[in-house]
Amino acid sequence: MVFVYFCTLFVSGCGADFTGGSNLEQDTILNIFSPPDPAEAARWAADPYDPDKRQRGMLLLSNAPWGGDPVYLRFYRLAMDDEDPTVRAVACEAVGRHGLTSDAVLLAESLTDDSPIVRRAAAEALQRIHNPAVVEPLIRAASPRFETDSETRAAAAGALGQYADAQVVQVLISGLLDQRLLVNQAALSSLTILTGQDFAYDAGAWLQWTSETDDLFAGRGTYVYPVYQRKPKFWEYIVPWVETPNETASMPVGMTRGTAPSPEGE
Repeated sequence: MVFVYFCTLFVSGCGADFTGGSNLEQDTILNIFSPPDPAEAARWAADPYDPDKRQRGMLLLSNAPWGGDPVYLRFYRLAMDDEDPTVRAVACEAVGRHGLTSDAVLLAESLTDDSPIVRRAAAEALQRIHNPAVVEPLIRAASPRFETDSETRAAAAGALGQYADAQVVQVLISGLLDQRLLVNQAALSSLTILTGQDFAYDAGAWLQWTSETDDLFAGRGTYVYPVYQRKPKFWEYIVPWVETPNETASMPVGMTRGTAPSPEGE
């Protein structure tokens, strides 16, 4: 079984065994002060019967300092095909956090998942990985014609802010007319980053500017992906191998400050 195989790899990779750990079924004080060790987290992530354990275990592993090691990344990729949507969503998040440029194509496939939480996680993950091959899937995901979930549309609009492409600009202008404010805000943010202009939510003004401007990206800013910040929970102070999942905003993997526009945008 794939999960069992990778569970074994986890243990060899972190130098732990399967003898310790806490009981996930009982949220007791003992569990809080006897948190799962890496081996136990690996067992949860590979549990073939309990999707709650799988997603919780994978969260622990992907947030660990060594959670981006190749053996774990291979597991996250496989878990993107899990039967449970919450597990698939966590797997997308993990691939987005630790993946390579080539993983963007794999994440783009999840933009058509049956579950909106998976599609949303994939779109958010694509904010962290730069690959022009995913522009078209992101454009579809940002459109209410193809995507019914507004949070997914907003995340896709946010990811499109990486790509200096004339077609992307037109799609983002359309996003200003979306019925959901969340999408409007994401589209405006991406437009401002790509062009250096700010006509607020006035789609007509944006269209007029694009028709009168030869180089849409002359004032282009630097794209950085958004990150989640929170204060550490008290138990995160006492678990030596778990870190608060706070990050510093940065450019996506595969993107440099001199990343050139795609041919369509020239």
